[in-house]
Amino acid sequence: MAVRHRYVDRAPDALWAVLNDPYRFGDWVVGTSSSRPEQGDWPQLGSSLRYTVRLGPKTFEGSTVVRRYEPPGILELEAHAGPLGTARIAFDIRRWGDGTLVIVDEHPLRGIGGSAHNGIVDRVIQLRHRQMLKRLEQAAEDEPVGPARRDAHA
Repeated sequence: MAVRHRYVDRAPDALWAVLNDPYRFGDWVVGTSSSRPEQGDWPQLGSSLRYTVRLGPKTFEGSTVVRRYEPPGILELEAHAGPLGTARIAFDIRRWGDGTLVIVDEHPLRGIGGSAHNGIVDRVIQLRHRQMLKRLEQAAEDEPVGPARRDAHA
């Protein structure tokens, strides 16, 4: 399994504000250039979003479905990557002193990714997670807090 954690010097609310916004998916998911709601009210259970991934001049469409949503601690997603199959991405968000500990656990479920899953694949996922968690932290740092947050999102 590819599990990685990161301490973020922000309250859990700042991370949830980013995770709850379907249009900010590309701010923190590595390789994603745009995202939009597909079904339901993101990130409610069963809701989904579509996104575009750019690899050089090529673009690919993908979708992600919420499989478990238990704020303020748990968000589990199933990412659909066409012929590569699907993957489970689970976020465990814990208050840690004045900040937040974010733990992400990802593993392939179905398709080529699931059948070809091995330690090398986990290492690649770990590298991607390192960048993804850094980007999630940066996006959370941009979130206003306290009264400024209420004013900005009113």
